Amino acid sequence: MSDLLTTPLAGLHAELGARMVPFAGYSMPVQYPQGLMAEHKHTREAAGLFDVSHMGQLKLSGPDAAAAFESLMPVDVIGLGVNKQRYGLLLTDDGTIIDDLMFVNRGDHLFVIVNGACKVGDIQHMKDRIGARCDVTPMPERGLLALQGPKAVDALERVVPGVKALVFMTGSPFQFHGQDIFITRSGYTGEDGFEISVHESQADALARELLAQPEVKPIGLGARNSLRLEAGLCLYGNDIDTTTTPVEAGLNWAMQKIRRTGGERAGGFPGAHKVLGQLDDATQVKRKRVGLIGIDRVPVREHTQLRDMQGNPIGEVTSGLLGPTIDKPVAMAYVDVAHTAVGTRVNAIVRGKPVAMEVAPMPFVPNRYYRG
Repeated sequence: MSDLLTTPLAGLHAELGARMVPFAGYSMPVQYPQGLMAEHKHTREAAGLFDVSHMGQLKLSGPDAAAAFESLMPVDVIGLGVNKQRYGLLLTDDGTIIDDLMFVNRGDHLFVIVNGACKVGDIQHMKDRIGARCDVTPMPERGLLALQGPKAVDALERVVPGVKALVFMTGSPFQFHGQDIFITRSGYTGEDGFEISVHESQADALARELLAQPEVKPIGLGARNSLRLEAGLCLYGNDIDTTTTPVEAGLNWAMQKIRRTGGERAGGFPGAHKVLGQLDDATQVKRKRVGLIGIDRVPVREHTQLRDMQGNPIGEVTSGLLGPTIDKPVAMAYVDVAHTAVGTRVNAIVRGKPVAMEVAPMPFVPNRYYRG
């Protein structure tokens, strides 16, 4: 643990009795004394505060920044309105996923958030590919907090007046104790909530003010994982990686029509031949990501083999656990396309024995984003 990086909230985590684990090169809180189950349920019912300062924050600036960034992804960057946020996918030249990310049009620059484990590689990839067209500026001095849950807006509005005017996937600059912060109404739990970019010197004070609100409790990475899985959201390195394409991952919705069909901005991104080929011809897709719900109360973990009812291997689980809200085993998996229909029965092989599961639509728990 001594070789790990720490976030600006390291001292606060220690005070709160967090159990720390290595994650993405950082010492991070996996849970607090109340435990994963209680933290998960509190976020669903009230408001949970997450330290996600291990994530990478950067800005892309210059008159060509939007067009340059668009050249790396099958996503509409140029058409994104000011203070609007969008989900993006960095692709390899083979059309597989380097990382997934979020970005906001700040008007004079693009504000980008990438995954912690990928940030060094992502930033270098952007510098190599588009560094001659725009300035790629990492912001390691910024902390990142996520406040999630149905009562997050009540708590945050007291600390940062005006945030309740935001709607899902929009952002705006605000002030905290005279310092600039930037808040988006977004998150990784399926609940309403916010992500707050704050200078590292102000992160501890902001976290303490939020935790002083009656609705808010600290939440660790364990509950963050169970919340995002119930919400049907991919975890990079588990459910998507450089072996999966956006089409296999069921992320067609993240590729806007203007980048997919006709017109001068269709294609032109890395791996476009592969991705557009899969969109145009379903026979090119051999497997797809699906949701699974357990018939029995046996949790099924990642890397568990899946078989059809005749015992033939058909795929593998990429994420799985007992969903605290749904109170059933839930999982994501890649299976061959013949077994992707909702209601299809499959067997997960757990300790050599078949455990019955059924293909189910995602999210497993309805999303509650605030769209106005």
